Amino acid sequence: MQVLIVGSGGREHALVWKIAQSQKVSKIYCTPGNAGTRELAENVDISVDDIHGLREFAEKKKIDLTVIGPELPLTMGIVDEFRKSGLRIFGPDKKAAEVEGSKIYTKNLLKKYNIPTAEGGIFPSPIDAKSYIKQAKTPFVVKADGLAAGKGVIICKTPEEGREAVSLIMEKKIFGDAGKRVIIEEFLYGEEASFLVFTDGKNIVPMVTSQDHKPIYDNDKGPNTGGMGAYSPAPLINDKLFENITMDIMLPSIEGLASEGRIYKGVLYGGLMISNNRPKVLEFNVRFGDPEAQPILVRMKSDLVPVLEAIVDGNLDKIDIEWSSEASVCVVMSSKGYPGSYEKGKEIKVIREAGRLKDVVIFHAGTAYQDNRLVNSGGRVLGVTALGDDIEDAINKAYEAVKMIGWEGAHYRKDIGQKALKYF
Repeated sequence: MQVLIVGSGGREHALVWKIAQSQKVSKIYCTPGNAGTRELAENVDISVDDIHGLREFAEKKKIDLTVIGPELPLTMGIVDEFRKSGLRIFGPDKKAAEVEGSKIYTKNLLKKYNIPTAEGGIFPSPIDAKSYIKQAKTPFVVKADGLAAGKGVIICKTPEEGREAVSLIMEKKIFGDAGKRVIIEEFLYGEEASFLVFTDGKNIVPMVTSQDHKPIYDNDKGPNTGGMGAYSPAPLINDKLFENITMDIMLPSIEGLASEGRIYKGVLYGGLMISNNRPKVLEFNVRFGDPEAQPILVRMKSDLVPVLEAIVDGNLDKIDIEWSSEASVCVVMSSKGYPGSYEKGKEIKVIREAGRLKDVVIFHAGTAYQDNRLVNSGGRVLGVTALGDDIEDAINKAYEAVKMIGWEGAHYRKDIGQKALKYF
């Protein structure tokens, strides 16, 4: 079969890498892809938001299955358009994808179905938001309603910081139209974890647990990013908590969406805050996490393609997934200045030798070839991922590879996975 993967990040390279291992697959296309995906797939220069162009390409090439990586085309309705043309596609339709497209929709859904989340309010104007801040307990969080590439959340320790956050989001529009409305909610104390499930709209199959590191600097300092690294499993989530999250958060959310006429097919990613073994939903994402996809997929022993097909066909209850008992760690290497402005075109050195290390896979994100040189072309550049006997072993292997790679201004956190070690 022929598979089309839409996207250009580390998550999409991980999907290409995993799907290329399937004996069912004869050809993979990736749009637009990166320097890493081109090693296993044919890159095609179509933007992720060119829904018409993507559909035409899938029809022309007689694509058997399209897999959507990023959230933008899902929230734009690419699944609906492909289905109209009789094309098989993996991911939620536009109505279901609103759980990521609008934090306000999700907040209302969670409240309606009594799914644990932070307390807060919804504000359509900066005047209302700033008025509420006068009596809000600090610290609190200001969130842009729409898509903001994982960066639309500002933690505020004082009322002054809160008013500035509202001004940045709603008046200066640093996140564009995503900031037309905001949520202001209580700051949740605890430890974050990512909980991803496969679902066909009725059945859910949880993936192995993982934990992301969003801030740019060590010890969770600095502004949020799309993710600076991740590890799996997350020992924070014990067996009892795993069952609790599955049955009290993820399944009721899928059932709640179905009750609203939104049959959710794809990956549902719960960003959770865990405090005293009690989980609360921070947000939902409608796709594989990036970088969580990298450590999760390297632990997946089963063929991914039959899982994706079962979800499209509504037969997920007939699927068993086998996972490796090994641990995995992904360290993201980024461009100098990210998540702000950064320079592109810096040559990346010694990457092939690092990729030959045992149990190491290097997933490309913001990379391209320029005059036959591998260069950085994005903020997050590489996701250096390793398998190990345990988290500590995987950390050591990942950083051994990281230290072999470099370019002018390369940045990475030096503490990825350290949160997990306190549980052992």
